[in-house]
Amino acid sequence: MTDLTTRPTAIGLGLKPEHVPEILGAPAALDFFEVHAENYLVAGGPNLRHLEAVRSRFALSIHGVGLSIGGPGPLDQDHLTRIADLVRRFEPQWFSEHLAWSSHGGAFFNDLLPIPYDTASLERVCSHLHQAQEQIRRPILLENPSTYVGFAASTLDEGDFLAEVVRRTGCGLLLDVNNAYISGVNHGRDPWALISALPADAIAEIHLAGFAEDRDGAGAPLLIDTHGAAVAEAVWALYRRTISHLGPRPTLIERDQCIPPLEALVAEAARARSIMRDSIVRETA
Repeated sequence: MTDLTTRPTAIGLGLKPEHVPEILGAPAALDFFEVHAENYLVAGGPNLRHLEAVRSRFALSIHGVGLSIGGPGPLDQDHLTRIADLVRRFEPQWFSEHLAWSSHGGAFFNDLLPIPYDTASLERVCSHLHQAQEQIRRPILLENPSTYVGFAASTLDEGDFLAEVVRRTGCGLLLDVNNAYISGVNHGRDPWALISALPADAIAEIHLAGFAEDRDGAGAPLLIDTHGAAVAEAVWALYRRTISHLGPRPTLIERDQCIPPLEALVAEAARARSIMRDSIVRETA
């Protein structure tokens, strides 16, 4: 397996079925692709065949959206077992999940819902991570979510909460710079406060994506994490600051709606790689 830990300027894209023939037909200026685990929890079919073909040429990142790490109930053991089987089959560079919940009482929601940052949530998230990491047999990367509401019960800042989860469980972090920016705008706080609070050594991968702009009921700006547009200039600026702070980290461009031609996404990926290379030049100058 290609080890991207030795290639900090590695660049990837979310794998889309419509791009697979082009990806396999010609060399791409990319290092890895990411897929959502839940799209591949099947016994066979074209999706798995395509993923096997891509995996023969590129490293993979597998991203889960259904474990409900922050949920109040126990993890779904059947779902976790299928995830573990998928990870063993494809041996991705990383497996990641969200600091969120998406199921309760046997009902599953097509959303990643926020949790209060308090002691009870901390203990629950750490317990779930210990269980999942033991079964998957590797550290999980935990992703900071985009959020639209906060909890009066929260007693920790998001960055401090994530740092404590890392300390207790040995998990890694997937830093979504777009999510940090969205949550910052939506809650009227500086997104840099979150990023700078995270343990730098735990951040193994970075996500960049686009958002939609709206207004809440009071007329204040409200950003929606749609993954349906190009990365915004404000997020690029935050990413540049992040890379100056952390050093280069493997970076993924996400697009899940309004999918453009592959070349447009490759161009965004190239911009991220250029930012990382510029940081190396400045560091060594």
